[in-house]
Amino acid sequence: MLQVLHNPRCGKSRTCLAFLDDSDKSYEIINYLTNPLSAFEIEALLKKLNVKPIEIVRQKESIWIEHYKGKTLSDKAIIEAIAKHPILMERPIVIDGDKAIIGREIDKLNDFI
Repeated sequence: MLQVLHNPRCGKSRTCLAFLDDSDKSYEIINYLTNPLSAFEIEALLKKLNVKPIEIVRQKESIWIEHYKGKTLSDKAIIEAIAKHPILMERPIVIDGDKAIIGREIDKLNDFI
């Protein structure tokens, strides 16, 4: 079963769920804002996505701009920032076993599922 890291206030995230509903794929919704991922879980997610931590950061979020922008941060520091402030993580993220995708583009999501 697919898992979707979802923010109900995000239009792209809601669009992703609507797409999955139309595809008849079974999925579990994980509201990562109310149930934040640990640093360990974020590291595991990054391996599934096959990306660097900075690639899943929403760099226009005010928390990022106020606290992290312009600083030289290690991957570990970025992961810790995401764990501390889950709003910084891109969404939605769709997980299928040992692989995952940022589901903002329906065409890519369609190819993924």
